[in-house]
Amino acid sequence: MNVRLTYEDGTIRVDAGDSAGGASEESTDDEAGSTDCEPLASLPPLPGVEADPRSGTGRAPAYRYAAIRRALEVAGASVEDHVLDASDRAAREAGLPDALATDYDLREYQREALDAWRDAGDRGVLELPTGAGKTVIAIRATVELGVPTLVVVPTVDLLDQWQRELEREFDVPIGRFGGGEQRREAITVSTYDSAYLKAGGVGDAFELVVFDEVHHLGGEGYRDVARLLAAPARLGLTATFERPDGAHETVAELIGDRVYALDVDDLAGDHLAPYDIRRIEVELTPEERERYDEKQGAFVEYVREAGITFSSGSDYRELVKRSGNDPAAREALLAKQDAREIMMNADRKVDRLESILDRHRDDRVIVFTAHTDLVYRLSERFLLPAITAETGAKERREILERFREGTYGRVVAANVLDEGVDVPDANVAVVLSGSGSEREFTQRLGRVLRPKEDGGRAILYEVVSAETAEERVASRRR
Repeated sequence: MNVRLTYEDGTIRVDAGDSAGGASEESTDDEAGSTDCEPLASLPPLPGVEADPRSGTGRAPAYRYAAIRRALEVAGASVEDHVLDASDRAAREAGLPDALATDYDLREYQREALDAWRDAGDRGVLELPTGAGKTVIAIRATVELGVPTLVVVPTVDLLDQWQRELEREFDVPIGRFGGGEQRREAITVSTYDSAYLKAGGVGDAFELVVFDEVHHLGGEGYRDVARLLAAPARLGLTATFERPDGAHETVAELIGDRVYALDVDDLAGDHLAPYDIRRIEVELTPEERERYDEKQGAFVEYVREAGITFSSGSDYRELVKRSGNDPAAREALLAKQDAREIMMNADRKVDRLESILDRHRDDRVIVFTAHTDLVYRLSERFLLPAITAETGAKERREILERFREGTYGRVVAANVLDEGVDVPDANVAVVLSGSGSEREFTQRLGRVLRPKEDGGRAILYEVVSAETAEERVASRRR
């Protein structure tokens, strides 16, 4: 049984029988169309492979490559494998793996995490809290495998950080897709957006792919990044793997299962700073309470009459769909949004923040909010450097650098510091508002958990509006 494997535009082409040894890249469509698929019948079932009548071959999404190879090996097939030709060529030209080395000494839990990934066939997701050194593990994995590697990250800030780290560790040029550059090397970093555009063309160029903040792969478009790459070795990194919409199951199919997990409490006090969480409830003003109850009541009344129970994430998506042609549904969603803004931006939260900032005037403080308007309001009132999605990259870097060196002792941000940014050490976080999700809360806590030189404790204040949906969500999470 002879089988020939090649990579074509994000797919694995499987030629079997006589055609396996003589398939030509130059065959015409007519010639391909005249070939039947009978040789495929002699093969065992191959993961994801379906007959392609046009070429008389089998086809599978590129991410199935490793599973196809294993199935053929078990079946005792003679395989002519050309899938990673480009990868082999890039490795030779770059002198890999001799040029790859690292001075990092893994901590015990980092070694355990890497060993769990290796034992799972170099596939799977590592779930470790922010500050636990996931980058270090990925660099060690790259050294141990010594193969062309693509690192995919969600933001340009992380792109810059990974590029600097890899250039510091490895004696090879580091390629980059994103931030105005499109340059491929044996070790390359890319944003998810750039990888989405380029994956089909470079899917045979890498044998290891590292997905930082891998939960982003659950997004419908980004899934194609993993599907179009043939890389048999796949490493996902995240602080919070599971997604409320259940899309982590798709991530597991594309990358591998979660093979190692630790949470904050597993490392706090030893490898992360010990911490305290203090939840502070504030009352809405009478005016805010009246408006909140009116808006929230309108939303609750609609969903009750519509029989929507929110027993699953799909219920809310169904409500959003309804709002496209049902004016009452649209009014309910707008009312919910208004109620949310009232409870998140409550005046007494701002008053309480003033007392917290006064109490921690000698500490390094990050204030998190959900809305840009509140960021600017706080920035103006307390003279805080502000970072939002509207802040330019240069200005953001300058603010964070001044925070790092101590020129600024506090900053206020709307969501953009939750992940994907190298945030300087801080020991106090104040969460004035957010989505309420476990992921967001964990990410924000992680921003203050790097070990302190004096061994001090980190503190996270969560300020919530009493007798609102925000309080109920916070209570359930705790």
